[in-house]
Amino acid sequence: MPRQHNCAQNHQRAIAGALILLAVLATGCALLQNACIYRPEPYPVGDWSPSGLAWEDAWFSSSDGTRLHGWYVPCESPAATILFAHGIDGNVASLAPQLAAFCDQHCVSVMVFDYRGYGRSAGSPDEQGLYEDAAAARAWLAEREGILPADIVLMGRSLGAAVMVDLAAREGTRGLILESAFTSLPDVVEQHTLSIPVDWLLTSRFASIEKIGRYHGPLLMCHGELDSVIGLEQGRELFEAANPPKQFVTIAGADHCDPPDEDWHRTLDEFLTRLPPLGLARLPRVQ
Repeated sequence: MPRQHNCAQNHQRAIAGALILLAVLATGCALLQNACIYRPEPYPVGDWSPSGLAWEDAWFSSSDGTRLHGWYVPCESPAATILFAHGIDGNVASLAPQLAAFCDQHCVSVMVFDYRGYGRSAGSPDEQGLYEDAAAARAWLAEREGILPADIVLMGRSLGAAVMVDLAAREGTRGLILESAFTSLPDVVEQHTLSIPVDWLLTSRFASIEKIGRYHGPLLMCHGELDSVIGLEQGRELFEAANPPKQFVTIAGADHCDPPDEDWHRTLDEFLTRLPPLGLARLPRVQ
């Protein structure tokens, strides 16, 4: 079985990682920075599979040839097809409960995938590689579902939110859903380093605040009121920079790892019913 994540431990790791990152920034070494930013976990060993979940393996390659792995969970007559990008740790196996909820509670087909270096995916994670991995995952899912890539709803949590903002800004999407999103990686690091400016030292940016304005389509965001890893103010700042139509939901009393409440699930269902028809997703404007 996949390891059960402890929320308090994740918080400590995130803060400790930021402090370690600050200590190695002066070296200018991207490999050292990446070791602090990403926490890939291997796929469970042995003959393991989630109970009560009808899924199939998805194997595909990123644009540079890196072999990637994901899980695809189909739903009959889905309200939407969603591609989900997870955060800095875990892998597809740790998302089994969320996958079951996607299909059973929201009646959507969904695919989750592991970035390079995570789970069964080959390679080592880096910012540009994650962007390419998301695009490759969407291409596989579009072919599997028999729809256009832009008709797939993009959804990401934490680091995955930054990955999906990039894809939506570059290639468009039917809808964009972000959980616990941040403005940029330097802003997250500064939050945990007493606001010491580190912007010029970081090689990885994940600068969603600079990209969100290039996305023109439905946007739904949620953020925990007490998020101690990515402050609520970062989510609100990113939301303010986005184009309408958009909606922001604050999860009362929730920290970074706490699951969304029932109000969020109802809002998500309402969002899915308001999506434009297939084939009418707006592509990015030509600059």
